[in-house]
Amino acid sequence: MIGSACVHYLIDRGWEVAGVDNNMRQEFFGAGGSTNAVVEDLVQNRKAYSHHAVDIRDRQAMRDLLAAERPDFIVHAAAQPSHDKAASIPYEDFDVNAVGTLNLLVAARDFCRETPICFTSTNKVYGDRPNYLPLREDEKRYDYDDGRDGIDESMSIDHCLHSLFGASKVAADVLCQEFGRYFNMPVGVFRGGCLTGPQHSAVELHGYLAYIVACAVSGKPYTIYGYKGKQVRDQIHSNDVASLFLEFYRNPKPGEVYNLGGGRSNSMSILETIDALAAMGQKLEYSYHEQNRTGDHICYITDLTKVKSHFPEWKLEYGLPRILDEIVAAKQRNKK
Repeated sequence: MIGSACVHYLIDRGWEVAGVDNNMRQEFFGAGGSTNAVVEDLVQNRKAYSHHAVDIRDRQAMRDLLAAERPDFIVHAAAQPSHDKAASIPYEDFDVNAVGTLNLLVAARDFCRETPICFTSTNKVYGDRPNYLPLREDEKRYDYDDGRDGIDESMSIDHCLHSLFGASKVAADVLCQEFGRYFNMPVGVFRGGCLTGPQHSAVELHGYLAYIVACAVSGKPYTIYGYKGKQVRDQIHSNDVASLFLEFYRNPKPGEVYNLGGGRSNSMSILETIDALAAMGQKLEYSYHEQNRTGDHICYITDLTKVKSHFPEWKLEYGLPRILDEIVAAKQRNKK
């Protein structure tokens, strides 16, 4: 999703883009997670796009690709993205997330050292530490009880439960910081929360907002896991992510870390999402399972202070109503 959004965003601004994707999402999540339709659309409709079905775990293939392309800008959004799935495929999870990132970083150091790199990390590097912040329970959501606007980059990533996915992303996150600082490479680390958009190939284990919308539109039952459905996430549209990455390209900060999300204005709980969909005529059939997912955040809202201070030209263009409208429309088209 982030990769394809960046392709469109950059091509619209005159770039030529080489994409790397071998559809391991289908391997992870089944047919519902496939990226084939997105790739086919790019190949057929974007003349400035070239596709490479390369596995990021293939060290020599990544070296050959970067040696041939010598790119001016790299967006690294490849991942096994589910903390639930990682427990059943620990080798694949670590090889894709950590080893794949190392393969890319070393190749970039050797063939295009000055090229800005945006790494799509995750807020799961903070593990379950956000759950130990003082929280209050409101009618439809949890929220912070200490007056904070959200979670900033000062939160520790240590001494907490991460899930194996979180651990592999911590490894990749720290590697990117280290290549930025040790080798003085222009690598930025963006710890994303809920990154979303109409092209999201969401499944139950990954992509909460697009998946819950797909369930509502198709009439498929949805299961809420724990926290009374009051768990909160902030949503950021993939185009807003792409525009921020381009700001980093223009003004890179080696080894810098940013929390990335929609912020408080784009935050909502599952119960609030169900209400918002109902108001749009999309009633969700759902059930409740009391056991929460291991390490799941009760309330995660991104503090955008740092990213806004470093990139003052960047601003969020997509609020929640617009995000929901786009995803609902996309799922309705796919239903036909």
